[in-house]
Amino acid sequence: MGLSGSLVTPYGAIRTLAARPRARDLMKVAVFGLGYVGTVTATCLAANGHDVWGVDPDTTKVDLITRGHSPVVEPGLEELLAQVVGAGRLHASVSPVEAARGADVSLLCVGTPSTLQGETNLTYVYRVIEDLTRSLRVVTPALSGFHAVVVRSTVPPGTVEQLGTALTAALRGAGPAVGTAMCPEFLREGTGVADFYSPPYTVIGSSDQRVVDVVARLFDFLECPVRIVEPRTAEALKYACNAFHATKISFANELGRIFGNLDVDSRRVMELFCEDRQLNISPRYLRPGFAFGGSCLPKDLRSLLYLARTNSIDVPLLSGVLASNRLSVTEVVDMVVNGEGRRVALLGLSFKPHSDDLRESPYVDLAETLLGKGYEVRIHDPILNPATLIGTNRQYIESKLPHLGRILFANPAEAIAGVDVAVVPFSTPDMIDALRESPPARIIDLGGRLGPEIEALAGYEGISW
Repeated sequence: MGLSGSLVTPYGAIRTLAARPRARDLMKVAVFGLGYVGTVTATCLAANGHDVWGVDPDTTKVDLITRGHSPVVEPGLEELLAQVVGAGRLHASVSPVEAARGADVSLLCVGTPSTLQGETNLTYVYRVIEDLTRSLRVVTPALSGFHAVVVRSTVPPGTVEQLGTALTAALRGAGPAVGTAMCPEFLREGTGVADFYSPPYTVIGSSDQRVVDVVARLFDFLECPVRIVEPRTAEALKYACNAFHATKISFANELGRIFGNLDVDSRRVMELFCEDRQLNISPRYLRPGFAFGGSCLPKDLRSLLYLARTNSIDVPLLSGVLASNRLSVTEVVDMVVNGEGRRVALLGLSFKPHSDDLRESPYVDLAETLLGKGYEVRIHDPILNPATLIGTNRQYIESKLPHLGRILFANPAEAIAGVDVAVVPFSTPDMIDALRESPPARIIDLGGRLGPEIEALAGYEGISW
Protein backbone atom coordinates (compact mmCIF):
# COMPACT_ATOMS: atom_id res chain seq x y z
CA MET A 1 0.00 0.00 0.00
CA GLY A 2 1.36 3.41 -0.90
CA LEU A 3 1.44 6.48 1.25
CA SER A 4 -0.82 9.45 0.79
CA GLY A 5 -0.62 13.13 1.56
CA SER A 6 1.82 15.92 0.80
CA LEU A 7 5.46 16.07 1.75
CA VAL A 8 6.41 19.57 2.91
CA THR A 9 10.06 20.61 2.81
CA PRO A 10 11.89 23.94 3.17
CA TYR A 11 11.21 24.27 -0.58
CA GLY A 12 7.46 23.86 -0.12
CA ALA A 13 5.21 20.93 -0.94
CA ILE A 14 7.14 18.68 -3.32
CA ARG A 15 4.19 16.67 -4.56
CA THR A 16 1.19 14.67 -3.49
CA LEU A 17 2.38 11.14 -2.80
CA ALA A 18 0.68 8.36 -4.68
CA ALA A 19 -2.35 6.94 -2.92
CA ARG A 20 -2.59 3.12 -3.03
CA PRO A 21 -0.86 2.19 -6.31
CA ARG A 22 -2.42 -0.61 -8.33
CA ALA A 23 -1.16 -3.94 -7.03
CA ARG A 24 -0.19 -5.17 -10.49
CA ASP A 25 2.24 -2.24 -10.85
CA LEU A 26 4.11 -2.88 -7.61
CA MET A 27 7.48 -4.62 -7.70
CA LYS A 28 10.26 -5.71 -5.45
CA VAL A 29 13.23 -3.48 -6.22
CA ALA A 30 16.87 -3.95 -5.22
CA VAL A 31 18.87 -0.71 -5.11
CA PHE A 32 22.64 -1.26 -5.01
CA GLY A 33 24.47 1.68 -3.48
CA LEU A 34 23.04 3.85 -0.72
CA GLY A 35 24.81 7.09 -1.41
CA TYR A 36 23.07 10.21 -2.63
CA VAL A 37 21.44 8.82 -5.80
CA GLY A 38 20.66 5.42 -4.30
CA THR A 39 19.04 6.74 -1.14
CA VAL A 40 16.89 9.30 -2.93
CA THR A 41 15.86 6.74 -5.58
CA ALA A 42 15.09 4.01 -3.05
CA THR A 43 13.08 6.33 -0.81
CA CYS A 44 10.98 7.84 -3.59
CA LEU A 45 10.23 4.47 -5.18
CA ALA A 46 9.17 3.12 -1.77
CA ALA A 47 6.96 6.17 -1.27
CA ASN A 48 5.04 5.12 -4.35
CA GLY A 49 4.34 1.62 -3.13
CA HIS A 50 7.24 -0.49 -4.37
CA ASP A 51 8.93 -2.92 -1.98
CA VAL A 52 12.47 -1.52 -2.01
CA TRP A 53 15.61 -3.14 -0.61
CA GLY A 54 18.72 -1.00 -0.45
CA VAL A 55 22.08 -2.77 -0.45
CA ASP A 56 25.39 -1.33 0.69
CA PRO A 57 28.52 -2.84 2.30
CA ASP A 58 28.69 0.16 4.63
CA THR A 59 26.98 -0.99 7.83
CA THR A 60 26.63 2.60 9.07
CA LYS A 61 24.43 3.52 6.11
CA VAL A 62 22.40 0.33 6.48
CA ASP A 63 21.89 0.93 10.20
CA LEU A 64 20.83 4.55 9.69
CA ILE A 65 18.18 3.62 7.11
CA THR A 66 16.94 0.71 9.18
CA ARG A 67 16.33 3.16 12.03
CA GLY A 68 14.55 5.59 9.72
CA HIS A 69 17.37 8.08 9.18
CA SER A 70 18.92 9.22 5.93
CA PRO A 71 22.67 8.66 5.41
CA VAL A 72 22.79 11.79 3.21
CA VAL A 73 21.63 15.34 3.84
CA GLU A 74 18.90 16.38 1.42
CA PRO A 75 15.88 18.65 2.06
CA GLY A 76 12.76 16.56 2.67
CA LEU A 77 14.51 13.21 2.44
CA GLU A 78 14.77 12.47 6.16
CA GLU A 79 11.00 12.88 6.70
CA LEU A 80 10.04 10.87 3.64
CA LEU A 81 12.51 8.09 4.44
CA ALA A 82 11.18 7.78 7.98
CA GLN A 83 7.65 7.42 6.60
CA VAL A 84 8.49 4.65 4.12
CA VAL A 85 10.64 2.73 6.59
CA GLY A 86 7.83 2.94 9.13
CA ALA A 87 5.37 1.70 6.51
CA GLY A 88 7.58 -1.31 5.79
CA ARG A 89 8.29 -0.27 2.21
CA LEU A 90 12.00 0.48 2.51
CA HIS A 91 14.58 -1.92 3.91
CA ALA A 92 18.37 -1.80 4.03
CA SER A 93 20.81 -4.70 4.08
CA VAL A 94 24.41 -5.63 3.46
CA SER A 95 23.24 -8.84 1.78
CA PRO A 96 22.78 -8.86 -2.02
CA VAL A 97 21.05 -12.23 -1.74
CA GLU A 98 18.38 -10.86 0.59
CA ALA A 99 17.71 -7.95 -1.74
CA ALA A 100 17.69 -10.02 -4.94
CA ARG A 101 15.37 -12.75 -3.64
CA GLY A 102 12.13 -12.41 -5.62
CA ALA A 103 13.16 -9.01 -7.02
CA ASP A 104 11.90 -7.86 -10.41
CA VAL A 105 14.59 -5.28 -10.95
CA SER A 106 18.00 -4.21 -9.64
CA LEU A 107 19.08 -0.57 -9.87
CA LEU A 108 22.81 0.14 -9.85
CA CYS A 109 23.41 3.46 -8.09
CA VAL A 110 27.03 3.04 -7.06
CA GLY A 111 29.80 5.59 -7.47
CA THR A 112 31.80 5.89 -10.69
CA PRO A 113 34.67 8.21 -9.71
CA SER A 114 37.49 9.34 -11.96
CA THR A 115 40.97 7.83 -11.87
CA LEU A 116 43.99 10.14 -11.72
CA GLN A 117 44.07 9.98 -15.54
CA GLY A 118 40.38 10.92 -15.80
CA GLU A 119 39.12 7.47 -16.76
CA THR A 120 35.81 6.36 -15.23
CA ASN A 121 36.47 3.88 -12.44
CA LEU A 122 33.92 1.07 -12.86
CA THR A 123 35.20 -1.04 -9.98
CA TYR A 124 32.02 -0.65 -7.92
CA VAL A 125 29.77 -1.36 -10.91
CA TYR A 126 31.52 -4.64 -11.70
CA ARG A 127 31.58 -5.56 -8.02
CA VAL A 128 27.78 -5.23 -7.92
CA ILE A 129 27.49 -7.35 -11.07
CA GLU A 130 29.57 -10.07 -9.41
CA ASP A 131 27.42 -9.92 -6.25
CA LEU A 132 24.25 -9.92 -8.29
CA THR A 133 25.37 -12.86 -10.43
CA ARG A 134 26.10 -14.97 -7.35
CA SER A 135 22.79 -13.95 -5.78
CA LEU A 136 20.61 -14.67 -8.82
CA ARG A 137 22.10 -18.14 -9.06
CA VAL A 138 20.75 -19.14 -5.66
CA VAL A 139 17.63 -17.06 -4.93
CA THR A 140 14.05 -17.59 -5.96
CA PRO A 141 13.55 -15.37 -9.01
CA ALA A 142 10.76 -12.89 -9.54
CA LEU A 143 7.34 -14.33 -10.34
CA SER A 144 7.90 -13.46 -13.99
CA GLY A 145 11.13 -15.46 -14.12
CA PHE A 146 12.85 -12.37 -15.52
CA HIS A 147 15.18 -9.91 -13.82
CA ALA A 148 15.99 -6.44 -15.15
CA VAL A 149 19.37 -4.90 -14.31
CA VAL A 150 19.22 -1.14 -14.70
CA VAL A 151 22.22 1.17 -14.42
CA ARG A 152 21.58 4.60 -12.89
CA SER A 153 25.26 5.42 -12.34
CA THR A 154 27.04 7.53 -14.94
CA VAL A 155 29.04 5.13 -17.12
CA PRO A 156 30.83 5.40 -20.50
CA PRO A 157 28.90 4.40 -23.63
CA GLY A 158 29.15 0.67 -24.18
CA THR A 159 29.25 -0.27 -20.50
CA VAL A 160 25.66 -1.53 -20.30
CA GLU A 161 26.15 -3.73 -23.35
CA GLN A 162 29.26 -5.25 -21.74
CA LEU A 163 27.41 -5.84 -18.48
CA GLY A 164 24.56 -7.53 -20.34
CA THR A 165 26.91 -9.87 -22.13
CA ALA A 166 28.71 -10.76 -18.91
CA LEU A 167 25.46 -11.37 -16.99
CA THR A 168 23.90 -13.50 -19.69
CA ALA A 169 27.01 -15.67 -19.98
CA ALA A 170 27.39 -16.08 -16.21
CA LEU A 171 23.72 -16.98 -15.60
CA ARG A 172 23.13 -19.23 -18.60
CA GLY A 173 21.38 -22.31 -17.22
CA ALA A 174 21.89 -21.18 -13.61
CA GLY A 175 19.48 -18.35 -12.96
CA PRO A 176 16.61 -16.25 -14.31
CA ALA A 177 16.60 -14.62 -17.71
CA VAL A 178 18.14 -11.17 -17.45
CA GLY A 179 18.16 -7.97 -19.46
CA THR A 180 19.96 -4.67 -19.00
CA ALA A 181 19.19 -1.00 -19.46
CA MET A 182 20.59 2.46 -18.79
CA CYS A 183 18.20 4.82 -17.02
CA PRO A 184 20.12 8.01 -16.17
CA GLU A 185 19.11 10.14 -13.22
CA PHE A 186 18.82 13.93 -13.27
CA LEU A 187 19.13 14.78 -9.59
CA ARG A 188 20.77 17.89 -8.18
CA GLU A 189 22.07 17.83 -4.66
CA GLY A 190 19.91 20.14 -2.57
CA THR A 191 16.77 19.56 -4.67
CA GLY A 192 17.07 15.81 -5.23
CA VAL A 193 13.64 14.73 -3.98
CA ALA A 194 11.87 17.43 -5.97
CA ASP A 195 13.97 16.59 -9.04
CA PHE A 196 13.11 12.89 -8.73
CA TYR A 197 9.41 13.66 -8.97
CA SER A 198 9.77 16.25 -11.75
CA PRO A 199 12.32 14.95 -14.26
CA PRO A 200 12.40 16.31 -17.82
CA TYR A 201 11.77 12.77 -19.03
CA THR A 202 12.37 9.13 -18.20
CA VAL A 203 15.07 7.81 -20.52
CA ILE A 204 15.19 4.03 -20.97
CA GLY A 205 18.24 2.88 -22.88
CA SER A 206 17.67 -0.73 -23.86
CA SER A 207 17.11 -2.92 -26.90
CA ASP A 208 15.30 -5.51 -24.75
CA GLN A 209 11.54 -4.89 -24.70
CA ARG A 210 11.18 -6.88 -21.48
CA VAL A 211 13.45 -4.46 -19.66
CA VAL A 212 11.73 -1.47 -21.22
CA ASP A 213 8.39 -2.73 -19.91
CA VAL A 214 9.77 -3.27 -16.39
CA VAL A 215 11.37 0.18 -16.16
CA ALA A 216 8.30 1.88 -17.61
CA ARG A 217 6.15 0.22 -14.93
CA LEU A 218 8.65 1.10 -12.22
CA PHE A 219 8.47 4.82 -12.97
CA ASP A 220 4.92 5.04 -14.32
CA PHE A 221 3.84 7.33 -11.47
CA LEU A 222 6.06 10.11 -12.82
CA GLU A 223 4.24 12.60 -15.00
CA CYS A 224 6.84 13.04 -17.71
CA PRO A 225 7.55 11.77 -21.23
CA VAL A 226 9.25 8.41 -21.68
CA ARG A 227 12.07 8.20 -24.22
CA ILE A 228 13.21 4.75 -25.36
CA VAL A 229 16.67 4.82 -26.95
CA GLU A 230 19.74 2.68 -27.51
CA PRO A 231 21.84 2.04 -24.37
CA ARG A 232 24.79 4.04 -25.70
CA THR A 233 22.55 7.04 -26.33
CA ALA A 234 21.26 6.96 -22.75
CA GLU A 235 24.79 6.58 -21.36
CA ALA A 236 26.11 9.47 -23.46
CA LEU A 237 23.17 11.72 -22.53
CA LYS A 238 24.27 12.09 -18.92
CA TYR A 239 27.77 13.11 -19.96
CA ALA A 240 26.31 15.62 -22.42
CA CYS A 241 24.07 17.13 -19.73
CA ASN A 242 26.81 17.48 -17.13
CA ALA A 243 29.35 18.81 -19.63
CA PHE A 244 26.86 21.44 -20.78
CA HIS A 245 26.03 22.44 -17.22
CA ALA A 246 29.73 22.84 -16.46
CA THR A 247 30.22 24.81 -19.67
CA LYS A 248 27.37 27.18 -18.84
CA ILE A 249 28.87 27.95 -15.44
CA SER A 250 32.32 28.61 -16.88
CA PHE A 251 30.83 30.66 -19.75
CA ALA A 252 28.99 32.93 -17.32
CA ASN A 253 32.03 33.25 -15.08
CA GLU A 254 34.35 34.17 -17.95
CA LEU A 255 31.93 36.83 -19.18
CA GLY A 256 31.67 38.09 -15.61
CA ARG A 257 35.45 38.49 -15.44
CA ILE A 258 35.55 40.44 -18.71
CA PHE A 259 32.52 42.64 -18.14
CA GLY A 260 33.26 43.28 -14.49
CA ASN A 261 36.58 44.80 -15.50
CA LEU A 262 34.72 47.12 -17.90
CA ASP A 263 32.33 48.47 -15.25
CA VAL A 264 29.45 46.38 -16.62
CA ASP A 265 26.84 44.72 -14.40
CA SER A 266 27.48 41.18 -15.69
CA ARG A 267 24.60 39.67 -13.72
CA ARG A 268 22.15 42.08 -15.33
CA VAL A 269 23.63 41.20 -18.72
CA MET A 270 23.04 37.49 -18.07
CA GLU A 271 19.52 38.10 -16.78
CA LEU A 272 18.66 39.71 -20.10
CA PHE A 273 20.62 37.01 -21.94
CA CYS A 274 18.44 34.32 -20.38
CA GLU A 275 15.22 36.09 -21.37
CA ASP A 276 15.98 35.25 -25.01
CA ARG A 277 14.28 31.88 -25.44
CA GLN A 278 14.49 31.96 -29.24
CA LEU A 279 18.27 31.61 -29.51
CA ASN A 280 20.11 31.79 -26.19
CA ILE A 281 18.10 29.40 -24.01
CA SER A 282 16.79 27.13 -26.73
CA PRO A 283 17.70 24.13 -28.91
CA ARG A 284 19.26 26.49 -31.46
CA TYR A 285 22.93 25.79 -32.28
CA LEU A 286 22.90 22.53 -30.32
CA ARG A 287 22.81 20.12 -33.27
CA PRO A 288 26.20 18.48 -34.01
CA GLY A 289 27.42 19.55 -37.41
CA PHE A 290 30.03 21.76 -39.03
CA ALA A 291 31.80 24.97 -38.04
CA PHE A 292 30.23 28.37 -37.42
CA GLY A 293 30.96 31.41 -39.58
CA GLY A 294 29.33 34.52 -40.97
CA SER A 295 29.67 38.21 -40.39
CA CYS A 296 28.96 38.23 -36.63
CA LEU A 297 30.09 35.25 -34.59
CA PRO A 298 33.80 35.07 -35.54
CA LYS A 299 34.51 38.80 -35.39
CA ASP A 300 32.57 39.43 -32.16
CA LEU A 301 34.22 36.51 -30.44
CA ARG A 302 37.64 37.82 -31.51
CA SER A 303 36.70 41.26 -30.19
CA LEU A 304 35.66 39.80 -26.85
CA LEU A 305 38.94 37.89 -26.62
CA TYR A 306 40.84 41.09 -27.43
CA LEU A 307 39.08 42.89 -24.57
CA ALA A 308 40.07 40.05 -22.26
CA ARG A 309 43.68 40.07 -23.45
CA THR A 310 44.14 43.82 -23.14
CA ASN A 311 42.82 43.65 -19.58
CA SER A 312 45.03 40.67 -18.66
CA ILE A 313 42.01 38.39 -18.16
CA ASP A 314 42.39 34.67 -18.85
CA VAL A 315 39.32 33.14 -20.56
CA PRO A 316 40.33 29.61 -21.67
CA LEU A 317 36.80 28.49 -22.49
CA LEU A 318 36.08 31.35 -24.88
CA SER A 319 39.61 31.13 -26.31
CA GLY A 320 39.07 27.47 -27.04
CA VAL A 321 35.92 28.15 -29.07
CA LEU A 322 37.85 29.45 -32.07
CA ALA A 323 40.35 26.58 -31.86
CA SER A 324 37.49 24.08 -31.73
CA ASN A 325 35.88 25.75 -34.72
CA ARG A 326 39.06 25.43 -36.76
CA LEU A 327 39.25 21.74 -35.90
CA SER A 328 35.81 21.21 -37.46
CA VAL A 329 37.21 22.36 -40.82
CA THR A 330 40.46 20.43 -40.41
CA GLU A 331 38.66 17.17 -39.66
CA VAL A 332 36.53 17.38 -42.80
CA VAL A 333 39.63 18.12 -44.88
CA ASP A 334 41.21 15.02 -43.35
CA MET A 335 38.13 12.96 -44.25
CA VAL A 336 38.50 13.99 -47.88
CA VAL A 337 42.28 13.53 -47.98
CA ASN A 338 42.15 10.10 -46.34
CA GLY A 339 39.73 8.81 -48.97
CA GLU A 340 40.11 7.96 -52.66
CA GLY A 341 39.90 10.47 -55.49
CA ARG A 342 40.92 14.06 -56.19
CA ARG A 343 37.64 15.52 -57.50
CA VAL A 344 35.33 17.08 -54.91
CA ALA A 345 31.88 18.64 -55.18
CA LEU A 346 30.92 21.10 -52.44
CA LEU A 347 27.14 21.58 -52.38
CA GLY A 348 26.91 24.85 -50.49
CA LEU A 349 29.26 27.76 -49.95
CA SER A 350 27.50 30.53 -47.98
CA PHE A 351 27.77 30.27 -44.20
CA LYS A 352 24.13 29.19 -43.82
CA PRO A 353 21.23 28.13 -46.07
CA HIS A 354 19.02 30.79 -47.71
CA SER A 355 21.82 33.35 -47.63
CA ASP A 356 24.50 34.55 -50.05
CA ASP A 357 26.73 35.88 -47.26
CA LEU A 358 30.19 34.35 -47.76
CA ARG A 359 32.03 36.34 -45.11
CA GLU A 360 34.02 33.97 -42.91
CA SER A 361 32.02 31.02 -44.20
CA PRO A 362 33.71 27.80 -43.06
CA TYR A 363 32.76 26.27 -46.41
CA VAL A 364 34.87 28.92 -48.17
CA ASP A 365 37.76 27.91 -45.91
CA LEU A 366 37.10 24.27 -46.74
CA ALA A 367 37.10 24.95 -50.50
CA GLU A 368 40.22 27.13 -50.26
CA THR A 369 42.11 24.46 -48.30
CA LEU A 370 41.19 21.67 -50.71
CA LEU A 371 42.15 23.78 -53.72
CA GLY A 372 45.45 24.55 -52.01
CA LYS A 373 46.07 20.82 -51.64
CA GLY A 374 45.61 20.32 -55.37
CA TYR A 375 42.04 19.01 -55.42
CA GLU A 376 39.65 19.75 -58.25
CA VAL A 377 36.73 21.47 -56.51
CA ARG A 378 33.31 22.00 -58.08
CA ILE A 379 30.81 24.15 -56.18
CA HIS A 380 27.04 24.52 -56.26
CA ASP A 381 25.11 26.88 -54.02
CA PRO A 382 21.36 27.33 -54.63
CA ILE A 383 21.43 31.02 -53.65
CA LEU A 384 24.84 32.22 -54.73
CA ASN A 385 25.25 34.42 -57.81
CA PRO A 386 28.75 35.96 -58.03
CA ALA A 387 27.46 38.75 -60.29
CA THR A 388 25.22 40.11 -57.53
CA LEU A 389 27.79 40.09 -54.72
CA ILE A 390 28.69 43.57 -53.50
CA GLY A 391 30.74 45.34 -50.85
CA THR A 392 32.75 43.43 -48.25
CA ASN A 393 31.00 40.21 -49.24
CA ARG A 394 32.44 40.48 -52.76
CA GLN A 395 35.84 41.59 -51.49
CA TYR A 396 36.01 38.61 -49.13
CA ILE A 397 35.28 35.98 -51.76
CA GLU A 398 37.63 37.60 -54.27
CA SER A 399 40.45 37.35 -51.74
CA LYS A 400 39.68 33.72 -50.91
CA LEU A 401 38.36 32.21 -54.17
CA PRO A 402 39.20 34.64 -56.97
CA HIS A 403 38.27 32.08 -59.63
CA LEU A 404 34.91 31.17 -58.11
CA GLY A 405 33.06 31.82 -61.36
CA ARG A 406 34.98 29.02 -63.10
CA ILE A 407 34.21 26.38 -60.49
CA LEU A 408 30.61 27.34 -59.67
CA PHE A 409 27.84 25.25 -61.24
CA ALA A 410 24.21 26.21 -61.71
CA ASN A 411 22.71 22.95 -60.48
CA PRO A 412 23.83 20.09 -58.22
CA ALA A 413 23.70 17.45 -60.95
CA GLU A 414 26.36 19.32 -62.93
CA ALA A 415 28.48 19.85 -59.84
CA ILE A 416 28.60 16.16 -58.88
CA ALA A 417 29.04 14.80 -62.41
CA GLY A 418 32.23 12.79 -62.42
CA VAL A 419 33.42 13.66 -58.92
CA ASP A 420 34.80 11.19 -56.40
CA VAL A 421 33.29 12.74 -53.29
CA ALA A 422 30.43 15.13 -52.55
CA VAL A 423 30.61 17.25 -49.40
CA VAL A 424 27.10 18.39 -48.44
CA PRO A 425 26.71 21.20 -45.85
CA PHE A 426 22.92 21.43 -46.21
CA SER A 427 20.34 19.95 -48.52
CA THR A 428 17.65 20.95 -51.00
CA PRO A 429 15.28 18.66 -52.91
CA ASP A 430 17.40 19.20 -56.05
CA MET A 431 20.54 18.10 -54.22
CA ILE A 432 18.89 14.98 -52.82
CA ASP A 433 17.51 14.07 -56.27
CA ALA A 434 20.92 14.49 -57.87
CA LEU A 435 22.68 12.43 -55.20
CA ARG A 436 20.07 9.68 -55.45
CA GLU A 437 20.16 9.49 -59.25
CA SER A 438 23.94 9.66 -59.68
CA PRO A 439 25.68 9.16 -56.34
CA PRO A 440 29.45 9.74 -56.14
CA ALA A 441 31.62 7.06 -54.58
CA ARG A 442 31.54 9.01 -51.30
CA ILE A 443 29.01 11.42 -49.79
CA ILE A 444 30.07 13.36 -46.68
CA ASP A 445 26.98 14.71 -44.92
CA LEU A 446 28.01 17.65 -42.72
CA GLY A 447 24.56 18.49 -41.39
CA GLY A 448 22.98 15.05 -40.97
CA ARG A 449 19.92 16.16 -42.93
CA LEU A 450 20.08 14.15 -46.16
CA GLY A 451 17.59 11.57 -44.92
CA PRO A 452 17.43 7.77 -44.84
CA GLU A 453 17.35 7.30 -48.62
CA ILE A 454 20.76 8.92 -49.06
CA GLU A 455 22.09 7.49 -45.81
CA ALA A 456 21.40 4.00 -47.17
CA LEU A 457 23.79 4.54 -50.12
CA ALA A 458 27.06 2.60 -49.95
CA GLY A 459 29.26 5.69 -50.01
CA TYR A 460 27.42 7.70 -47.35
CA GLU A 461 29.53 9.07 -44.49
CA GLY A 462 27.94 11.05 -41.70
CA ILE A 463 30.42 13.15 -39.79
CA SER A 464 31.70 11.34 -36.72
CA TRP A 465 31.27 14.13 -34.14
